[in-house]
Amino acid sequence: MKALSPMLVFMAVYLVGSLLAGDFYKVPLTVAFLVASAYAVCVTPKLGLKERVAIFSRGAGDENIMLMVWIFVLAGAFAKTADAMGAIDATVNLTLRLLPDSMLLPGLFIAACFISLSIGTSVGTVVALTPVAVGIAEQTGASLPFIVALVVGGSFFGDNLSFISDTTIVATQTQQCRMSDKFKANIYFALPAALIVLVLYIIIGSGVEAPAHVPMPQWYKVVPYVAVLVLAIIGLDVLAVLLIGIVLAGGIGIFSGSFDFMGWMAAMGEGVMGMSELIIVTLLAGGMLALIRHNGGIDYLIRILTHRISGKRGAKLTIAMLVVLADLCTANNTIALITVGPVARDIADRYGVDRRMSASLLDTFSCFAQGLIPYGAQLLMAAGLASITPFSIIGYLYYPFALGTIALLGILIGYPRKYSR
Repeated sequence: MKALSPMLVFMAVYLVGSLLAGDFYKVPLTVAFLVASAYAVCVTPKLGLKERVAIFSRGAGDENIMLMVWIFVLAGAFAKTADAMGAIDATVNLTLRLLPDSMLLPGLFIAACFISLSIGTSVGTVVALTPVAVGIAEQTGASLPFIVALVVGGSFFGDNLSFISDTTIVATQTQQCRMSDKFKANIYFALPAALIVLVLYIIIGSGVEAPAHVPMPQWYKVVPYVAVLVLAIIGLDVLAVLLIGIVLAGGIGIFSGSFDFMGWMAAMGEGVMGMSELIIVTLLAGGMLALIRHNGGIDYLIRILTHRISGKRGAKLTIAMLVVLADLCTANNTIALITVGPVARDIADRYGVDRRMSASLLDTFSCFAQGLIPYGAQLLMAAGLASITPFSIIGYLYYPFALGTIALLGILIGYPRKYSR
């Protein structure tokens, strides 16, 4: 239990500090993670300070963490460049002209679902659509965290179902089942959740009003966003997509007179610096979680949760709890799946759980958990692009909550029957 205590320290610092300040968003995430990380270094036993810091540093410099940092840096540069050249205003104006007021919210949610299903990554979807969501919120007066959460929630739909999603690949490989079979089992949870949330957005969207006068969009300024979406959908790496987007936005901005070369450089610099807090949180979280893993925190969770399993329903609940807790400790649903996947397969085989269902449960609950943590890549990215706190988004993540609720009910009542016999 001591190995997991840094997580408790993080929550205590953040929650207690917020309560004392009378504002839930007063305490910076960087401070909470700094305190928790220092504590994690101090309580790591049987090693000198240099070795403890080395473990922390290797965790912070992990390949997956560095890839996230690269994406954050390029996303910040692209977002600010596109903003400076007028791409956001043009895209928002085009959207407001094409869609009736009542369809703005459901239309944005459907776009997030479709794009994430096509490109297989929630992070790429968040990068592409969050700036547009911010512009729509400003133009309509809708709550910014609510609109941003709509995009983040939709991004998890494809992350959970797409055949090219890394979570789908890991879930099916660790459970040794076919992707098509896992998809067929998974759709019983994902589709009802998406339809319920879509109806909710249609109801809420009926009260959204766009401005009476929407300026005629300058269509050529929409090109960077269209290019980013198309390149992402055809499968180009997200880093390459963002680099091309930066060059396109910069070139169009210079030729249209929105800024000169130095203005482009300044916009990129501002965008990168705007991601600084996000990057620091990512590095601190990566180091702290590496120490938790080194001290046996994840192994402890696995032992506790697998100690007393009773029947097929208990086995399914254990698989779900394993991946949720692993995700809370790793802040990465792919790594969480890699960590507990083999254990989940053993549990499934021992208690007669269909491997197609165990793969579906792993992927579904990892996406659900990723929507709960303020230090996951999706929420950090969205919060950084929208200049809001990750905690302000969590309460509006209707799709991940609906997905987790339906999956949990499915376990309890034996739904779907086809995969629960």
